[in-house]
Amino acid sequence: MINRLAALKRQIKQNRPLIHCITNPISINDCANAVLALGARPIMAEHPKEVCAITKTAQALAVNLGNITDARMESILLAGETAAAQHIPHIIDAVGVTCSPLRMELARDYIRECKPWIIKGNSSEIKALAGRTVHAPGIDAADGDKVTPRNLAAWADLAKNYALETGAVILVTGKIDLICTAEKAYAVQNGCAMLSELTGTGCMLNVITASFLAGKDALAAAVFGAAVLGIAGELAQTPKGTGTFRQNLLDGLYTMTEDALREKMNIGAVQ
Repeated sequence: MINRLAALKRQIKQNRPLIHCITNPISINDCANAVLALGARPIMAEHPKEVCAITKTAQALAVNLGNITDARMESILLAGETAAAQHIPHIIDAVGVTCSPLRMELARDYIRECKPWIIKGNSSEIKALAGRTVHAPGIDAADGDKVTPRNLAAWADLAKNYALETGAVILVTGKIDLICTAEKAYAVQNGCAMLSELTGTGCMLNVITASFLAGKDALAAAVFGAAVLGIAGELAQTPKGTGTFRQNLLDGLYTMTEDALREKMNIGAVQ
């Protein structure tokens, strides 16, 4: 697996794929810089009159429901429909579907009409999309919904069933990241607590995964995206605070070596 990840990272640097990111203004700068740090090229276009043309030129599309607006809602669906028609790999980050009926409807419309290659969300968001009862009062995952070592197998069954229903790879984020197709499940246990203390790291994972998705292997993109951001977080940990951590996180993405990947990558199959 490490050799496959190293090859994909080299491929990104060599090919410099264009990644179309429709994300929110809270995280847009960090998302663009995360894509650049991997060696890909970001474009953050979101006007409804240009997103179709821009999506056609991209090697992957990432859409994000955070801080949603009327214009971005329209653009997300237009770009997703274009990606589906052009066979361009794409990922949706279902931010906030547990706290907003508007976002839930948009996410379900996108998944039904655009057929994303990857559906990303925290455990409460994925449970809600799959039609299960959740306990989340806002955009964060509720404690009762989180993936843990004790419920990992049950969570894998839920995510596999949702993958079967949607045809997408399911990326469940948290302390343990769970990635599932209808047949396979992997747990990624990289990362650190400071990642949850800095706004936008989940959005960064979305566009990092999209950068790997340019290689057109959705399962590998989701697994390796989670591992690479998690390892960058481990390398970035600092007692100085989140400002320094943010800088170190981008540095870690930019300078990450194969040796660091081999030493720190913690990925296991879930039986």
